[in-house]
Amino acid sequence: MMSRGLSGNIVGTARPDSPAERAGIRPGDMLLTVNRKRIHDSIDLVFYTDTLDLNISVKRKDRIIRTRVSREEGEELGIELRPFHIKTCRNRCIFCFVSQLPKGLRRSLYIKDEDFRMSFLYGSYITLSNITPAEKKRIIEQRLSPLYISVHSTDRETRNTLLGNNNAVDIMKELKWFAKNRIRIHVQIVLCPGYNDGDKLMSTINDLHKFYPYVSSIAVVPVGLTRHRKTPLRPVGKDEALETVSIISDFQKRFMKKHGDALVYGSDELYIRAEKKFPSLKYYGEFPQIENGVGMVALFLHKAARIKSLKRPSGQRFLTVTGVSFYPFLSRFVERLNNQVSIDVIPVENRFFGETVTVAGLLTGRDIIQSVADLSSDHDVLLLPDVIFRDGQDVLLDDITVEELERILRIKVRVIDPTPRGLINALEE
Repeated sequence: MMSRGLSGNIVGTARPDSPAERAGIRPGDMLLTVNRKRIHDSIDLVFYTDTLDLNISVKRKDRIIRTRVSREEGEELGIELRPFHIKTCRNRCIFCFVSQLPKGLRRSLYIKDEDFRMSFLYGSYITLSNITPAEKKRIIEQRLSPLYISVHSTDRETRNTLLGNNNAVDIMKELKWFAKNRIRIHVQIVLCPGYNDGDKLMSTINDLHKFYPYVSSIAVVPVGLTRHRKTPLRPVGKDEALETVSIISDFQKRFMKKHGDALVYGSDELYIRAEKKFPSLKYYGEFPQIENGVGMVALFLHKAARIKSLKRPSGQRFLTVTGVSFYPFLSRFVERLNNQVSIDVIPVENRFFGETVTVAGLLTGRDIIQSVADLSSDHDVLLLPDVIFRDGQDVLLDDITVEELERILRIKVRVIDPTPRGLINALEE
């Protein structure tokens, strides 16, 4: 995980008996250059260490140390750098989810990331509002592609309003530059009723299509609003969702006919709010924006349909939870299994963020406890999807841990992969 306030060229670890360690490089050294190329972070390190013989300079306290590292073919250098300092957002987006967060959550949630490196490494969406010419040059030199860009609207006045930034970049000019330099872009449009929907959405999609295939996908997602918001935005209702799904469907048919690629996608939440069926899997292609909630449900339903029964059903009594949006789909799958195993699904209302937040990934420990407290004594195991936890850890958004859940609810908690196979594996253990 990256953090604020850290220099990204400090050696964190030097593996024992690695080429770097044998050359005298130690944890805590500041890595200055590799073959005369300045090192800022782990991306630079990977890019500039593609040769076997390396001339490396490091700073240790007040001394500059120069050393030569020689490696065998396929041998790794053997060092890892500490996390780099994240560039943060200068916009004041009228829909910013971070600005709608209450106090008391884990600190990392309040970081407004606007860093092209995070976009390349982790798929974080950026607006390009603070990108510099030097950074753009680096993107081209190192071929940092694809990037994930929040466009929202190609109309400059509308986009400036949405970003709360009258000096935001000319996004069409930026996209043209990236396309010219063959950098692929995945675009996000956060749909805000009355601002960038309807005709303006159609205009934006038409404009973005001009840069195909370098604009490789466009995701339209409804604005997320918590009960802590201070701006007068309204959520995407059924009528707006229906109109948007219709617009997207028309463009998909047109683009599939022309390119064999749908290009533009509605998030799962849009189809749920519109009460419309999801497109067939062929429209999702390689699921380029599945981490943005595009195609998750359709893929889940496809995989669930291929599972006919449990091979080794457990005799335990299971309980699992999900968000309100996904509950109908998960419960339908679980109903097919109930003749073989005891499992109940509970939809958790998001009291923490508000009832308009319905996805599982934003559930808190407190809401889960409140929803299942009266049921836990009748079950042996509580299955929780890993999407509700911090990456690689057992901590929820409100810092409640798995251990605390087990203690409070007096039930065994098991974290599972949020897929049909992940659930089946848990039920067969």
